[in-house]
Amino acid sequence: MNTSYLSKDNDMLVYCKYVVSKRKITMINIRNETESDYQTVEEITRKAFYNIYVPGCTEHYLVHVMRRHEDFIPELDFVIEHDGQVIGNIMYTRARLVDEAGTKKEILTFGPVSVLPEYQRMGYGKMLMEHSFERAAALGYDVIVIFGSPANYVSRGFQSCKKYQVCTEDGKYPAAMMVKELRPGVLDGRKWVYSDSPVMAVNEEEARRYDDTLEKMKKEHRPSQEEFYIMSHSFLE
Repeated sequence: MNTSYLSKDNDMLVYCKYVVSKRKITMINIRNETESDYQTVEEITRKAFYNIYVPGCTEHYLVHVMRRHEDFIPELDFVIEHDGQVIGNIMYTRARLVDEAGTKKEILTFGPVSVLPEYQRMGYGKMLMEHSFERAAALGYDVIVIFGSPANYVSRGFQSCKKYQVCTEDGKYPAAMMVKELRPGVLDGRKWVYSDSPVMAVNEEEARRYDDTLEKMKKEHRPSQEEFYIMSHSFLE
């Protein structure tokens, strides 16, 4: 049995869900991140991404610098709690589409979305995404563009960028770039060029220096890194 409700707590919208299984009641909260969560969220992000795409990772450094950037959207910065413990996070920044006539459209991109490894593949990332989609739509946003593995996102309503005629600035359609319309039909078949926030261009040397200040984690080569290389260098014709 699952029971969900929304409540207000110190002017923050909190999503609460009680999951009952095998006579155990689990309380799940989704709420906005607060400053007291910052270090925990960075640690979660680091553990979630370390050695997945490259030896080590830079996602936790992106989280570290993103919050201070003008494109960061605090209202769409959420953590998910499992019985009071923060186990995951999703963060959004503004991005932009421009059509062939030069018309600009402000949209969203999210990332990183992180869940502690021991809680992955249990639906917590899905909860974070679906909650954030509802809040984004309520704030008036109608399009989200992301880069990632389609296997992780097509079930959440994302489709190939090619289907929406959304390309990168060099006119290419990356296999890893996907689009979700929060308001169906809003992109209306026009060709659009996507550009994300400058904050997404992480300085890898700065990220490495920051990582060196943290608790040491072993950098390793894994098969998932080759999968990432193939996907990130694949394009649709």
